[in-house]
Amino acid sequence: MNERSKPPAQQAQMVESAATRTKKPNNKPAKLTREVQARLGQQLRAMYEQVVNQGVPERFAELINRIDAKEDKDRQP
Repeated sequence: MNERSKPPAQQAQMVESAATRTKKPNNKPAKLTREVQARLGQQLRAMYEQVVNQGVPERFAELINRIDAKEDKDRQP
């Protein structure tokens, strides 16, 4: 019987056992150095810069304005 033909519960148990075998006790979470964090930040900004520069579509801006106006109206006595 290969692994794919085993019942899902047995497959999950096999995955859990593999995960536990590779887990080291009292592992501290991995920490990134400031240099690595800075580099990741630069790369993310570069990737999403175009999206950010597109701005909010007019349709969304109108919806936001309508919601804000309704909230302002609801706050007034």
